[in-house]
Amino acid sequence: MAKKKDDLKTNVIRLLEAAGIPHKAYLLPVEKDQVPDGVTAAALMGQPPEKVFKTLVAEGPKEEHFVFVIPVAETLDLKKAAKTAGVKSVAMLPQKKLLPLTGYVHGGCSPVGMSKQFPTWFAEEVILVDTMICSAGKVGHMVEVKPDDLMGLVSGKISDLIVR
Repeated sequence: MAKKKDDLKTNVIRLLEAAGIPHKAYLLPVEKDQVPDGVTAAALMGQPPEKVFKTLVAEGPKEEHFVFVIPVAETLDLKKAAKTAGVKSVAMLPQKKLLPLTGYVHGGCSPVGMSKQFPTWFAEEVILVDTMICSAGKVGHMVEVKPDDLMGLVSGKISDLIVR
């Protein structure tokens, strides 16, 4: 049975529409259980990797949670992330905790529409692009938006977050 157009609309897209945020959706050709890395996803969309961002969830020493949105080709600097979050240290959230905590699976995590809104920071590189692309909440689903619109929706802030 073919999917209807509305079946391809994710909760992230619905939330962007409800907030009146202009966006462009992408559907990547992915095989079942195959999560493309961000650089591959950028290539599949015909976009430079500097414009595509990944959403990472980290955990602090008291089991507090933080969201970091960084360019797909970059690595999160955990010391910078901890300093930004105002805690002694952070560690990447174990993959098995991601779905229960956020409602998203690995490769489909978006800063929009998590089960709970966590403090969210965007890598300062976001100011270098007119529009950014991030996950639309499901593997293979991506969405392009203006960074200011996305940061406003999730109360995001900008910080120096990547390994240099």
